[in-house]
Amino acid sequence: MVSVLSLWLPILLSAVFVFVVSSIIHMVLKYHNNDFIALPDEDGVMGALQKFTIPPGDYVMPHAGSMEAMKSESYIAKVNKGPVAFMTVAENGQPNMVTSLASWFLFSIIVGIFSAYIASRALDPGAHYLSVFRFVGASAFMGYSLSLLQNSIWYKRNWGATCKSMFDGLIYALVTAGTFGWLWPQM
Repeated sequence: MVSVLSLWLPILLSAVFVFVVSSIIHMVLKYHNNDFIALPDEDGVMGALQKFTIPPGDYVMPHAGSMEAMKSESYIAKVNKGPVAFMTVAENGQPNMVTSLASWFLFSIIVGIFSAYIASRALDPGAHYLSVFRFVGASAFMGYSLSLLQNSIWYKRNWGATCKSMFDGLIYALVTAGTFGWLWPQM
């Protein structure tokens, strides 16, 4: 067994590598540029919503509130008439990229910690590179990708965007696995 604390270098370095790779994916490759599309008459929709001063949060419309309310004629009529939307409202103004990037880096460290924990319980010092790669890669893939599926299943997120993000997660998992395999304690 390997101490998780002895894996601090691959945890941090894999987070740095994932951060760089994700920057390349989003700033150079740009295949996520069409993950979101504009609303028809965006200005009209924005103008209509502005009068409500909706606070930041996650919303659904129509909103039932309970299973019983979902069976009511008025709710069923609203759902059938539409639009049906799952919506996240953010604070007004430019997004704070520093906070988002720092949160992303912290998330990559957390994925690394959990991947390190799983591999450290299964493998000894000096484990073969491919053994480390398999354990860490599978764990990191679960952390980066599998939970994305529920957004398409339950909240109707575009399946193409979800699959592209899961592909990104596969790349991040491979980078993480390679880093751990390279820096795994030898004895």
